[in-house]
Amino acid sequence: MAAIRSLKPAIGSLVRNPIILVVAAAVGVLQLPQFALQSMSPLLAGVGSLLFSGVFLLFLPFYQGGMLGMADEARTGTTDLGTLIDVGKSNYISLLLAYVVVIAVVFAFTLLGGIVAAVAGAGAVIGGGQPSTAVLVGIGLIGLLFGLAYLAAVLLIQFYAHAIVLEDTSVTDGFKRSISLVRSNLLSAVGYAVIVFGGGGLAGGIGAAASLLFSPQPALQSALPEVSLPLLVGGAVVYILVLALLGGFYATYSVTFYRDIAEPSHARL
Repeated sequence: MAAIRSLKPAIGSLVRNPIILVVAAAVGVLQLPQFALQSMSPLLAGVGSLLFSGVFLLFLPFYQGGMLGMADEARTGTTDLGTLIDVGKSNYISLLLAYVVVIAVVFAFTLLGGIVAAVAGAGAVIGGGQPSTAVLVGIGLIGLLFGLAYLAAVLLIQFYAHAIVLEDTSVTDGFKRSISLVRSNLLSAVGYAVIVFGGGGLAGGIGAAASLLFSPQPALQSALPEVSLPLLVGGAVVYILVLALLGGFYATYSVTFYRDIAEPSHARL
């Protein structure tokens, strides 16, 4: 399976090119100010987080394109920051437009989910707040189908950026190429997604822990150790190191996997 076969060469690319880890770590450092904002007043924290998120979203297409370019170059040799800059700049507009499409898809699913929840709530009210077992089962099945549809959409379009950067496709063709490759290599794509989403879940957990450490909620303050400067520094270092490892590995692993399944001779169900 390509998902397993790609692990060893992906790690080898990282070992030969630690610069990829350095770039991922630098991006982790850039995210630290967002945690500091949480210690401010709610209004300032909200405005600051919104502005930071907007700037970071504009930066992401450059970063993603550059990292994919570096990871591809690292497969057969060494890479450097010049590749990050060149590939990131040359694919920025295409990746930014693709981001807009992805955000629109997520928004559509969120909107539909809200509508389903509203209808379910209305049904409960009409039924006097005591919906029948059949209604609850129906709502559960609809929610399950909705969740599966969302996961399927994410699975199908997850390689659009790779197609744009590595094969120089247009935005539309990038999504088409991703869907085609996933359909032709479904089992491998699912295995890959499990590995990548697992890493993403770990990163999310680390981020949540860092958020609690830098700005603990009143209800949790008694359960957490007293926050001191050494503890904050140690937490920040761990956060950056974990993001560096996960970000660097994702870049090399995803590119290695994509190149593997993109080869016609390696197409699998």
